[in-house]
Amino acid sequence: MDSVIHILDLIGTAVFAITGALVAGRKRMDTFGVVILGCVTAVGGGTLRDVVLGCSPVFWISSPHYLAIATIAAIGTFVVVHRWRLPEMLLAYADAVGLAVFTVIGFQAGFQTTHSYGISIVMGMTTGVVGGIVRDVLAGEIPLIFHKEIYASASLAGATLLALSTRLQGSTSLAILLSILTTLGIRLAALHWNLTLPVFHPKERGKSA
Repeated sequence: MDSVIHILDLIGTAVFAITGALVAGRKRMDTFGVVILGCVTAVGGGTLRDVVLGCSPVFWISSPHYLAIATIAAIGTFVVVHRWRLPEMLLAYADAVGLAVFTVIGFQAGFQTTHSYGISIVMGMTTGVVGGIVRDVLAGEIPLIFHKEIYASASLAGATLLALSTRLQGSTSLAILLSILTTLGIRLAALHWNLTLPVFHPKERGKSA
């Protein structure tokens, strides 16, 4: 199972690096900007997770191949986008995959360290969404989790399902698969049907209902 988690971690790293590179391309950044945005997107969530959990050194320092994978994925995306026109929704779909995978990775890391279901759920969400937040802030955009889009809530659903499965001592492989499919399914459904969360509109003084 550890090997499966590791493979998922590498996949998530590559996918999030691709999303960072795509955003950099949309902002007309140079090669250096593409690599930087790809790398911070790929490792941002895991870095904050490790810092909060007190894991030292953080994962990409003890295992530099994560940065290597992120760099290769970012440069590869730079080359591909220069040669072929990619679908407009590729960024959103790739980001959904990264969100689903990193939610599981973050939960597993949190649970191995704390054995707390609540904290592990938070760590799953942190790992899933923080890289995207850093990416969007550096690109001068409002992060997705601050929109009305269903994003962080999809990660919350996937992490919560994984916590329940772990608590019930079910099959770990099945629990991971269901968690990924839940997060991914909710996010893709939100994209496909334009599903959103309610927006807070405070009533202004002096205006009638």
